[in-house]
This record gives sequence, C-alpha cells and structure tokens, in this order.
Amino acid sequence: MVGPSWGIQTYALCILAGIVVATLLTGYRLRQRGVDAGYVIDIAVWAVLLGIAAARLFHVVTHPDDYFGPGRDPMTAFYVWEGGIAIFGALIGGAIGIWIGCRTTGLRFSTFVDALAPGLLLAQAFGRLGNWFNHELFGQPTGLPWGLEIEADNPAFPIGLPPETLFHPTFAYEIVWNVAGAVLLLWLDRKRDVQWGRLIALYLIWYGIGRSVFETIRVDPSELFLGIRTNVWMAFLAIAIGIVVWVVQTRRHPGLEPSPWEPGRDPDAEEGVDSSRYTELPEPRTQDDPEPAAEPAAAQH
Repeated sequence: MVGPSWGIQTYALCILAGIVVATLLTGYRLRQRGVDAGYVIDIAVWAVLLGIAAARLFHVVTHPDDYFGPGRDPMTAFYVWEGGIAIFGALIGGAIGIWIGCRTTGLRFSTFVDALAPGLLLAQAFGRLGNWFNHELFGQPTGLPWGLEIEADNPAFPIGLPPETLFHPTFAYEIVWNVAGAVLLLWLDRKRDVQWGRLIALYLIWYGIGRSVFETIRVDPSELFLGIRTNVWMAFLAIAIGIVVWVVQTRRHPGLEPSPWEPGRDPDAEEGVDSSRYTELPEPRTQDDPEPAAEPAAAQH
C-alpha cells in the first residue's frame, strides 16, 4: 500500500482485523460469564506473539525447499514480511500462549478457549480475505461461473496452462465455511452452556473437516507424507483431537463449570482469614443491649 519495496501489507491488515474482531467477540463472551473483558488483552498478548512465531516456524518446516534448497538463503526464513505463515502453527503457538496467559491471570483455560472459538473462525475468515488480495492459495482449474482469474505472470500460476484459465477460489470457500462455523458455534452456545472445552472441540472438528477438503484442491506446493499433504494430515489430527476432547470432557464434566476462574484465583473472592493468626472479635454491643451479668467471685478460702 505504501511503496513497491516496503510498506503496510494488505494481507497484514486483514490479519490484524481478524485479531481485533476475535478479541472483541471473546471479550464480550467473557463478560457474559462474569469476567472483566480486559483479561482478554492480558492473554491475547501471549497468544498473538507465540502464534505468529509458531505460524512462521510451521510454514518454514513444511516448505523447507523454499529456504534451504540449492541457491537459497537460509536467512530468508526470518523474512516474515515476504509472506509465509501457517494456521496450524498459529493454533499450536496460540494455544501455548493462552495457557501461559491463563496461568498468570487465573482464568480457566477451557473458559477462555470456549469463549474464543467463534471469534477464531472469524479471524481465520479475515486472514483468507488477505489471500484474495495476494492472489494466492487458489485451487485447481475450473469452469464454474465463480472461477477466479489469475494473472499469467503470477509466480503461482501453473506452468503450461493458457492465460485465460480460471481457478477454484479456495480461500473464498474457506471464508464461507469459517463464517458459517462461527454462526453455528454462537447458536449452539447461545446460553453459554457448552463448556469445559467442548466448544473449542467443535471448532477443531468443523475447521478440520473444511480444511481437509479445501487443501486437497489447492495447487500451491506443499510437503507430502504418504502421498498426502502435511496440512491435510494436520486437519485430520485437528478432527481427532476435537473428538477426543469432546468425549473426554463430556464424561469427566457432565455439568457446568463452577466458575470461569481456577479454584482460589477469583479476583472478586473475599480473602479468607487465617485462624492460626487471627481470633474472632466479639460483636459490638449497642446502647440498648443489657450489660452482661457479672460472674460470681471465686470463693475465698
């Protein structure tokens, strides 16, 4: 936006917009659980920083030839401004950041991630909008009316195809899928009764199903394992983790969370008195209270 070599990247603005939307929605949902929305900032700082770092690391690990192949400069692995982040890395790093933030604030990890789940899908939808501005991560050729036109000089344009070829806008498919998932999660949790990590489990299942489909029709290069893209394997793993979390938490916690705070970490709870150091003082009397009867003097011997 600012210049040909350096400036504010539109893709970065989309990601930042997603972070803001997710933060605001999560804060609103936490307030409905009786938690000051300001706590979301304390936790988001950890989640965003570690999420971005892990997103870059995951991308580099799954695309090693782009940074460590013949004629490549390994230092470009640190050039985040040149693009290249992975959502699954962001989820891993973000989860670690949320855990650290919850440990420092006393908020339950399950409470926060359940509050975050719908906003996380919306944030990912904003991120996919950035793919449209970059004309990247599109799918295979298609003759459908909504096919995407990509300029032939685009580095990602498949070699050998005619310039007028249209492609599946896979990022648009994922935008629709993520927004629909956010609406579904908000509807299911309209009474804030899907707790103990079960809503984030539904997020993992929903996103994993969609990503496993959209990833298979993309044309961008990616590492393969047993003939399947690594991101597809990660999507399968997300689905599996979501199912396990749902089953385990449903069996372990059939009721609702007693509090959004870890035991003893509620900032509004009154401090208990240490009975080993303090004694209970007698209640003060009023003028209308009768004087206590004097105890009889001890007999003199």
